[in-house]
Amino acid sequence: MGDNLVIVESPAKAKTIEKFLGKGYTVKSSFGHIRDLAKKDLGIDIPNGFVPEYEISSDKKKVVSELSSLAKKADTVWLASDEDREGEAIAWHLYETLKLSPDNTHRIVFHEITKDAILHAIDTPRNIDMNLVMAQQARRVLDRLVGFELSPILWKKIQPKLSAGRVQSVALRLIVDREREISSFQPQIFYRVEGVFIPDGAKKALKGVLDKKFDTAEEAVAFLEKCKNCDFSISSIEKKEAIKTPAAPFTTSALQQEAARKLSFSVNQTMAVAQKLYEAGLITYMRTDSTNLSSLAINTAKECITSMYGAEYSKVRNYRTKVKGAQEAHEAIRPTYIKNTSIEGTSAEKRLYNLIWKRTIASQMADAKIEKTDILISGSNISEKFSIQGEKIIFDGFLKVYIEGKDDEEQDENTTLLPQLSKGQAMHNQAITATERFTQRPPRYSEASLVKKLEELGIGRPSTYAPTISTLGKRGYIIKGDRAGVERKYREITLQESHISEAVKSENTGSEKSKLFPENIGIVVTDFLEQHFTDIMDYGFTAKVEEDFDKIAAGKLVWNDVIRDFYTPFHVKVDETMQDRAHTNAERVIGTDPVSGKTIIARIGRFGPLVQKGTSDDPQKQFVSLKKGQLIENITLEEALQLFELPRKVGKYQEYDIIAAVGRFGPYVKYNSSFVSLGKKYDPYTITEAEAIALIEEHIKKESEKYISEFPASKIQVLNGRFGAYIKQDKENYRIPKNTDPKSLDEAACLAIIEKAKAKTKK
Repeated sequence: MGDNLVIVESPAKAKTIEKFLGKGYTVKSSFGHIRDLAKKDLGIDIPNGFVPEYEISSDKKKVVSELSSLAKKADTVWLASDEDREGEAIAWHLYETLKLSPDNTHRIVFHEITKDAILHAIDTPRNIDMNLVMAQQARRVLDRLVGFELSPILWKKIQPKLSAGRVQSVALRLIVDREREISSFQPQIFYRVEGVFIPDGAKKALKGVLDKKFDTAEEAVAFLEKCKNCDFSISSIEKKEAIKTPAAPFTTSALQQEAARKLSFSVNQTMAVAQKLYEAGLITYMRTDSTNLSSLAINTAKECITSMYGAEYSKVRNYRTKVKGAQEAHEAIRPTYIKNTSIEGTSAEKRLYNLIWKRTIASQMADAKIEKTDILISGSNISEKFSIQGEKIIFDGFLKVYIEGKDDEEQDENTTLLPQLSKGQAMHNQAITATERFTQRPPRYSEASLVKKLEELGIGRPSTYAPTISTLGKRGYIIKGDRAGVERKYREITLQESHISEAVKSENTGSEKSKLFPENIGIVVTDFLEQHFTDIMDYGFTAKVEEDFDKIAAGKLVWNDVIRDFYTPFHVKVDETMQDRAHTNAERVIGTDPVSGKTIIARIGRFGPLVQKGTSDDPQKQFVSLKKGQLIENITLEEALQLFELPRKVGKYQEYDIIAAVGRFGPYVKYNSSFVSLGKKYDPYTITEAEAIALIEEHIKKESEKYISEFPASKIQVLNGRFGAYIKQDKENYRIPKNTDPKSLDEAACLAIIEKAKAKTKK
């Protein structure tokens, strides 16, 4: 082999680096961490200062053996894992496990995979930073201690197979607390008044909003009565120039939020795509809390902006991050070659790269100049005023390239383009409308807004957000989903041509898309941990632990002292809770069944949340599972009783009863011995006989069209499937080649297709 062995953590990164280093260098991947805390027992020697007991992962033994062999033959070994704490820890584990020598081992780091960056790293090697390693080790040990000691308590007190985590449990609490805010929210009614006016001598109508809201319909009507004989005119026009500045280049959390808003990417998807872009040498390192850009990047951006848009669009900016513990030596996420406006790759890679390029370029562009106009319209009989806001762009600046997205709870200003107007100008009233409105409940968290909140609270770090949200979903504590919303009636009172009229209209309210909802078990776990482990669930306490990790990384604290200060009181609380014999199942008495007189109880059962009719000692008690989205803590008696209505007789099809029910694979209707899925369109509690018959007949039609031909001797069937026609032999399925008519296939043709497919598989 060559004189130099370079070890990185991923094969894609190895492939990119090898292109730049060329002859004399062998680049190999460790495929991530090669060892971790021992799985047997705790893997931590608590009495002797929390010393971790590491073991080589079973799937990495072959990799370690190969790397060890190559390292012995190499003149120089270069440890080139990522530049963050996790990467530093990987380098240290490689150094220890491969028994490398300090004489011929060098640690190199770079935040972009470019030839210049890699060659510069080789020219300026350093030692492994043990402060960073110890900070990572402290996080790993602390998380193992919390998970290892809390999880058995949850198994014993609530339900088997549950887990708790230092960051994940706090993130779960945020989601649960928000759900409770929503459940307890009581909307307040008010009336918002808008007027439509045509300026004297103009044709285009303008809409103004009254500067006062009314609490009741009576107050709104009284105001409209006053407006009947009003003469309206412009009482003031105020123009002012405003400046909009671009957002800073992307940090990890900012990228996760913006990719969710603009590209509808999950946090996990954003990080996976960004990792591929980084390893291909297209962007800088994707785990960073810095908004800093290198002088080379700033100068390249300036050249790019000047040539594409003109010198007036360029403005050099240096950003400083506001995140605690951020490492300014690192860079923000940016393209490695800013002049590359596009890349080759998958659709997701192209879209994310484009977002990063635009944000980087915009951050180095001139401010946008906006002229804002505020107009007040007065009436002769009223003291209140109507306000019209307008704006026009004088100079677009960075807006030519990029506008930062907003979360759905952030409202855009009500602005409009305005004609030429003057003070005192008469405004002819076309209509004034008072609309019944309702105060808005707090919004549920999306992945993006949850990341934003965690960052604001100082909980977790860029590398932890994606796995935290992913773990909550895998554990069944939360679900990401959509809600259709409900229809709501509202009143609209209108003054037009001196006549007041009233109408009742309807709107869909409460619809949500890709939001995070807590599941019942997530609520139970949160309540239990809040009751027994206050510190673990406290936002401020969790943020302080993160600050301690930062201090360890800076060499200001000793890692096992931090662990000891946390663990000593925590372990005492674990022992106390384990000795408490109480069991938690979130049982809630909802009410009494008016027919049987039995108690209705909602609780967590062995297979999930359920409603029980009858007390525990009742031999005739009945059980039924809660529907998706129903919560133990707020399900009503009416909703609970409805759950017992299944199975439900819907009507008849031919001579058979149609029965609606919910089974293992979801809601269905049954007739004779056939089952037809209701899918997402129909509810088993409300589906009508006509709807059920239509579904059944559609099912019968599909079944009749399913069989195209059959050859019993060869056990072959040609069938119509969900994705088109296919061949089935025994339990195996085979594709039919394109442009082949399934109806034309005879037995020999089918056998030929099967043999060809088998031969291809063997090859």
